[in-house]
Amino acid sequence: MLETSLAVSPAFADNKADHALMGPGVVPLTLRVNGATRNIRVAPHTTLAEALRGPLDLTGTKIGCDRGACSACTVWLDGTPVASCMVLAIDIAERSVTTIEGLADGDKLHPIQTAFIEHDAVQCGFCTPGMVMSCAALLARNPNPSLEDVKAATGGHLCRCGTYPHVFAAILAVAKANKG
Repeated sequence: MLETSLAVSPAFADNKADHALMGPGVVPLTLRVNGATRNIRVAPHTTLAEALRGPLDLTGTKIGCDRGACSACTVWLDGTPVASCMVLAIDIAERSVTTIEGLADGDKLHPIQTAFIEHDAVQCGFCTPGMVMSCAALLARNPNPSLEDVKAATGGHLCRCGTYPHVFAAILAVAKANKG
């Protein structure tokens, strides 16, 4: 008999909440997004990306492929980058969601956002929010990444414009500035 084991993302590994059956129609949902509690009504099949862009009007999160292959929709779920097109909004429960809109501190951009601008890592901008979220998460867990670490953190991101060298330079510049 063939046994298989499925790896579970750390963002979901501890989710032991008992979920009542919901649907098939629209259901009320409470989400913690960018530090605020938000109440919305969505169909049970609504992805987190769709909920963010639709009823929550947080359009910084982009939907590229809608199947987890491009990472344009990357947000943080309890600080861990996830493809929000692959997560149902009703499965978020009490977890905290951070989007690109929540990364800045008011009008003060996150250092990664500033570095992307300074290093011309933004061209068409479609991949930028997801890429920024993954890069900021990398620096939060590893303040002194190597180029290989940066490449690994951005490995699932597809950039149509090919700005990868600029992205790498931006992240490494922030890491260097943080050391000094």
